[in-house]
Amino acid sequence: MSGAAGCEVIGRWRIVEADLWDRDYLDLVEPAYMTFAKNGQGEFALGVVNATMELAYGQRIVFFNWTGFDEGDQICGSGSAELEDDGTIEIELSFHNGDDAILKARRE
Repeated sequence: MSGAAGCEVIGRWRIVEADLWDRDYLDLVEPAYMTFAKNGQGEFALGVVNATMELAYGQRIVFFNWTGFDEGDQICGSGSAELEDDGTIEIELSFHNGDDAILKARRE
């Protein structure tokens, strides 16, 4: 893993699709998004989930651990986001002791 320099995933991404949830759920509270910053931190919101992330960078992939809340209940997990050839990212999002989801996002 390298630092944030040269990582093509850094920025804000609009989550547009998920294998477990429909678009109405994804955007239930606000438009679903995921943000990757250069300082090793990130955040995301989808449905009723809000979370912060700690990041590790590659050139076309970011790995993360996250903590957050789902309707007031504390939750956590891990995941990755990889840049696809079409300019989208594929996000693998795992909930500790829970579901695994695959999401697609487009750069905002």
